[in-house]
Amino acid sequence: MKAPWFDYQAPTSLADALAVLGQAEGDGRVLAGGQSLMPMLNMRIADPAVLVDINRIPGLDGIEETDASLSVGALVRHADILNSDAVRARWPLLHEATTYVAHPAIRNRGTVCGSVSHNDPAAEHPSILATYDGTVVIASAEGRREVPAGEFSQGMLTTALEPGEMVVGVRYARPPEGTGSAFVEFARRLGDFAIAGAAALLTVRDGVCERARLTIVGMGEGPLRATAAEDALTGTKLEPGAAPGLFADVAHEVKATLDPAEDVHASSGFRRHLAGVMVQRALTAALMRTRETR
Repeated sequence: MKAPWFDYQAPTSLADALAVLGQAEGDGRVLAGGQSLMPMLNMRIADPAVLVDINRIPGLDGIEETDASLSVGALVRHADILNSDAVRARWPLLHEATTYVAHPAIRNRGTVCGSVSHNDPAAEHPSILATYDGTVVIASAEGRREVPAGEFSQGMLTTALEPGEMVVGVRYARPPEGTGSAFVEFARRLGDFAIAGAAALLTVRDGVCERARLTIVGMGEGPLRATAAEDALTGTKLEPGAAPGLFADVAHEVKATLDPAEDVHASSGFRRHLAGVMVQRALTAALMRTRETR
């Protein structure tokens, strides 16, 4: 199929891009990497009046690290994340999850912020941002605002973006020292969307879990934080011999809360089973990696 007719704009400043989006009155779409948008255009799922290509705008491709956070601009590609020594060394959950994103050709063009904006429940980046207690930085012609990752997702392929707004960056909060992380997912083939996945951050001090973050991939309308499981883990003594049983119990409780949709790729029951397996694997790996950060 072919894309519908649209007005193509390629501004060279953020102010001009935001002005065009504002004039489109909600009927404009932003083109960064285009790995989701272009197929949607060709299938006529998306039919914008204006397509705003932001690839000529300087200053949107930065990866900036502070003592408190990591900021990623709207034009940072998945490949940029994988090639960043800072991300690999100090933000390992983000690096590990990005290795699961599609294939090299897509990672070379697709952007982190584009994935977050698209908000596919099976995508890696929305869940990773939620696990890191991240923030979405949004801009419009009227100014900027910031939305916590947990509030940005409004449902499948739906976000808190208002007409005339675009995501100009995301920010990940730095976990405390002594934090181990892990991301795992199951897909039918390498590079396919995940049927189920899990992201975990565990902060352990003197054998006690001081902080837990756990997000389930591919089960709901967007990133699904398992807050009850996080609360259950926090304050728990993670003895090496007892941890496997504890994590199995946590996985069982998480599964009981899930009611995933059934489709051609997997039944609801199979997805639920996989979610439990992914939770156990992610928590086990994250606990092992806490020892590497002490």
